[in-house]
Amino acid sequence: MSGDLPEYFFRIRENGALVFRVDTENRQRRIEMDQIAVVNIRNGEIKPHGERSLTEGDLETIKAWMEDRIDLLAHRDIDDILRAVDHMNLTAQWAQSKATDDQLEAVTDDLLLAMHDLRSVLVRKKADRLMKAHEDKTRT
Repeated sequence: MSGDLPEYFFRIRENGALVFRVDTENRQRRIEMDQIAVVNIRNGEIKPHGERSLTEGDLETIKAWMEDRIDLLAHRDIDDILRAVDHMNLTAQWAQSKATDDQLEAVTDDLLLAMHDLRSVLVRKKADRLMKAHEDKTRT
């Protein structure tokens, strides 16, 4: 195993991570991971684990990781939506060219309701943005 291990390891969980300090400088030359904190990305909270106190270096590293993680998750959200657009196009092609009547019967209502819901949300959000832009323009 390489001696170039990072000083910290972040075990991802749904709303953040458990933060471990990685130690290879021990008598057995084994990798030891000592939990030092719990991170919650949703509320920005960093809780030291147990009776620990975090150093400035710990906090800087954790905050940098949190910023990177938030950026990564935002990028993934957009990528997921763009994939959904691709799937919608593939679904339209499937419905037009390959689907049997029974297959269409099995999915049509669910698809129509989901698309109606999505359309309603998108139209409302677009109208809100246009109204806000118009209000901002009239104020200046």
